[in-house]
Amino acid sequence: MPPEFHLDPAHLDLTRVLADQEAIRRVNPQRYEMEHLTAIVYVDPANHLVAGFKDVRPDEFWVRGHMPDYPLLPGVLMCEAAAQLCSYYIGTHGLMQGDFTGFGGLENVRFRLPVRIGDRLLMIGKGMKMNRRQTIFNVQGFVGGAMAFHADVIGLGMTRPKSGDSPALQEG
Repeated sequence: MPPEFHLDPAHLDLTRVLADQEAIRRVNPQRYEMEHLTAIVYVDPANHLVAGFKDVRPDEFWVRGHMPDYPLLPGVLMCEAAAQLCSYYIGTHGLMQGDFTGFGGLENVRFRLPVRIGDRLLMIGKGMKMNRRQTIFNVQGFVGGAMAFHADVIGLGMTRPKSGDSPALQEG
């Protein structure tokens, strides 16, 4: 049984874009092949809810090799898109220490439906644990109103290194 929806995807207006890819780039550091979030369409800070989507394109780097003749969006990239959704929310609401939110881990991940080229993967994240050092968001992904995956995404505050230093978790 899939979990209860945080928000009914049918109630979201996907044409009402609150942040396009350029606005997402001002918050999230991923670029080129690693940008996996197309738009943000809903933000509810009172309930720590955020929704956005990834449009799955035929020119993405994984298409040729991830199931030739039946390309499926890899689950790990669904999880990366979910993490980027959470990172955007965290960054725009100043919820963590550091320069950006790092991917701290995943728990309770389940894949329920394949996601294919041409699909719009709608993701709805709900903040479950929020503090300055770590966040946990439960993210649910949908295609055509059906749940494709869900996962708990752990975020950690990261600080970009100064020249010559290695990346480090934000202390404090």
